[in-house]
Amino acid sequence: MLVTLARKYLGPYRWAVVAVLVLQLVQTLAALYLPSLNADIIDNGVVPGDIGYIWSTGGWMLVVSLGQVVASVIAVYFGAQVATAFGRDLRRDVFHSVQTYSAREMAQFGAPTLITRGTNDVQQVQMTVLMTFTIMVMAPIMLVGGVILALSEDVSMSALLLVIVPVLAASAGVIVWRMVPHFRRMQKRIDAINSVLREQITGLRVVRAFVRERRETQRFGVVNEELFDTSLRAGRLRALTFPVVMLIMNLASVAVLWFGAHEIEAGEMEIGSLTAFLSYIMYILMAVMMSTMIFMMIPRAAVAAERIGEVLDTEPSVVDPEHPVALPGLRVAEDGSPESNGSPASAGPRGRVTFENVGFGYPGAEEPVLHDLTFTAEPGQITAIIGSTGSGKSTLLNLVPRLFDATGGTVRVDGVDVRDLLQRDLGSLMGLVPQKAFLFTGTVADNLRYGKPDASEDEMWAALEVAQARDFVEALPDGLESVVAQGGSTFSGGQRQRLAIARAVIRKPRIYLFDDSFSALDYATDARLRAALRPQTADATVIVVAQRVATIRDAEQILVLDHGRIVGRGTHAQLLADNPTYQEIVTSQMSLEEAA
Repeated sequence: MLVTLARKYLGPYRWAVVAVLVLQLVQTLAALYLPSLNADIIDNGVVPGDIGYIWSTGGWMLVVSLGQVVASVIAVYFGAQVATAFGRDLRRDVFHSVQTYSAREMAQFGAPTLITRGTNDVQQVQMTVLMTFTIMVMAPIMLVGGVILALSEDVSMSALLLVIVPVLAASAGVIVWRMVPHFRRMQKRIDAINSVLREQITGLRVVRAFVRERRETQRFGVVNEELFDTSLRAGRLRALTFPVVMLIMNLASVAVLWFGAHEIEAGEMEIGSLTAFLSYIMYILMAVMMSTMIFMMIPRAAVAAERIGEVLDTEPSVVDPEHPVALPGLRVAEDGSPESNGSPASAGPRGRVTFENVGFGYPGAEEPVLHDLTFTAEPGQITAIIGSTGSGKSTLLNLVPRLFDATGGTVRVDGVDVRDLLQRDLGSLMGLVPQKAFLFTGTVADNLRYGKPDASEDEMWAALEVAQARDFVEALPDGLESVVAQGGSTFSGGQRQRLAIARAVIRKPRIYLFDDSFSALDYATDARLRAALRPQTADATVIVVAQRVATIRDAEQILVLDHGRIVGRGTHAQLLADNPTYQEIVTSQMSLEEAA
């Protein structure tokens, strides 16, 4: 997978890669040429005392050295530029892949590992690419060139390479082989610590409220210790590499000097040739050492590349159809909103939602969540869904905007199967307020414009008034430009819900989906908000999931869910009269006199 990613993402920068290769070749050849010049100075200048030869050859050495430095600097510059662009492109594609995931794929991976794969894993691969350009390209050139030049200096002494290089390569190979499983575990440990940190940060108030700081500290300590142990074992192996390499290099130097001294004494070798031969031996061993450094990085990068590849190769379960159907009269603007908003219902989609024998089950689950649901949510009416916890209410609602796809039956909008519509077209009809009201970092205005990018200030205030949020937004120091922290943590739960409702209202969709979106509101605010919504949603289809009977008692159609099946439908009065499940829900919240 590492090679596959490199081939794909380095392709657009092939000319820069070629430039790096050429420049690394130039600077490595220059480095290999310098010991020969040094040997010439010793043998032909220092020994006979020829000062002119020393100056001329020394000057040429300076020119070669300068060329080596320039080539090296330019090579590193281009290599860093390509590696950085590689990381940028890879992060972009990981992000875009995650953006296409349905709720099923998000649950399959989980947020902590997706964050790690898009950041730490990409960084590991990017760093390996950078080191390849700056070191790995140079190592084989230096190795081959060093062997050839060493042979040219003394063939008999070069026999030492037959012992030194295999011993060094084998020692490094064993260490790297032992490191691979540790790197694989390390990435999983990073996922685990990311998951715990994310839970503790988002749930900090709960932790403090229940005085569970010590427990959470212990839980973090466990995953932190596991990461420490794994990192320590990998670090020990990595630390062992350099002493082993240096020991072998120093032993090689001693062997070269020992045998070289005997050859000089016998008149079979000159002093300059010995110094050049020693330099080439060091270059050869340095090339092996540099390769070892890269090979230490490659196992972890290979693991990271596999994890990135899983994200890129996972096909989303919710995709656009090959031959999409267009709803009559629907025109979607560049910002994703329907241009038919505000026009008569006959000129565009009406928003009728129909469930026909719909079932849904999660992969690997023993039982489906929903069974054989059939109903129609009409425009101009409120369809409410109520039931006990775990009855499948939110899952049902998520099938309408295709956060999931039904595993059985058909969900239709204006008679068209939602799977035959482009996701963009379908989304342009929806105004979704999720169960957990989420606000984005920015300002209040930024969050409202998430629903309608070109919304005017008057439209924003009107939407806030409908959502019963105008009073507290006006009281903020900067009004619409007041800062919203990540997730909306600067607001209470009820304020977040009202801002999320305003974000949906400003969109003026044909279909409103409220997933228990009034749960954090007091009864008075809930009543005022629903009264203000009525005129706004008069021509739209409204589907409300609720736990509170008071929120849905005025709905034209109430569906009672129990274990994923519809066990009752009708108005509040009808269900209160003859549906035991609904009666049980009502009496758990209010007296029969209040309910009537």
